[in-house]
Amino acid sequence: MVVEDNDLNRRLFCDVLKANGFDVEPVADGALVLETARETKPDLIIMDIQLPGMSGVDLIAAAKQDQSLRDIPVLAVTAFAAKGDEERIRSAGAAGYLSKPVSIMPFMNAVKDLLPT
Repeated sequence: MVVEDNDLNRRLFCDVLKANGFDVEPVADGALVLETARETKPDLIIMDIQLPGMSGVDLIAAAKQDQSLRDIPVLAVTAFAAKGDEERIRSAGAAGYLSKPVSIMPFMNAVKDLLPT
């Protein structure tokens, strides 16, 4: 599942994942993240941190407190790259962290590292 409010970034992430053989569920609205995750049971959630009206960090924390979602790994992808941001995002429950702009190879490596084998 790709959670990204920016249309261009969301399409790019989805296209790269599809080209690598993954099924993708795009989500543009942070308010739909938890509900969509419960319905689709993704193997991985790729989460933008800066979403309108809500924080991706809060969504990660909420997913980790939800019995049906807590075991789904989350890859945080964010323009936040200030000192302490990665630690704060990982403390919320993110298993991986990439700062934008994201290159395709590091992105796919991070995705593959977090997926169950």
